[in-house]
Amino acid sequence: MPNPDQLPETIATYLRLRGLEPSGRWKKRRRTRTDDDENQPFTSGRDPKGLGDVIADLTRQAGWDAQLSREDLVLRWAEVAGEETARHASPVALSDGVLTVQCDSTAWAKNLHLMRAAITTQLVRAFPQSGVETVRFVGPDVPSWKWGPRAVPGRGPRDTYG
Repeated sequence: MPNPDQLPETIATYLRLRGLEPSGRWKKRRRTRTDDDENQPFTSGRDPKGLGDVIADLTRQAGWDAQLSREDLVLRWAEVAGEETARHASPVALSDGVLTVQCDSTAWAKNLHLMRAAITTQLVRAFPQSGVETVRFVGPDVPSWKWGPRAVPGRGPRDTYG
């Protein structure tokens, strides 16, 4: 058999494919394989991920977890507080770790204030990243003469007759 370097390329290719004698050029061009775990099939990094896992990774990397947890708290308030409580009270603000919940009446606000420790514990368990430290229950919005930008300190105007 003649030297594989002297054969035309088509015949050398044919001989290589038939498994006869690979050419010397093929041996020179052959690369050594490096074993990258990243590029190997069936390794831990190559497993397909679900869409939920991909979105969870994205929100964690973007730093949105706390904001999304706060929004989940508002959306799932009925699950945490209970159906009856959710009909009469709803969260309105969350700032500096204080969740403000507005109630239909002052009676509901007082009853929920007495249950504040249990409700706070449930909120912290259900939404640990929301940053809720305490809960403040307020009654319905009614105008108050005691508070505001134009309130006068002290007793204020009184009846001066008799």
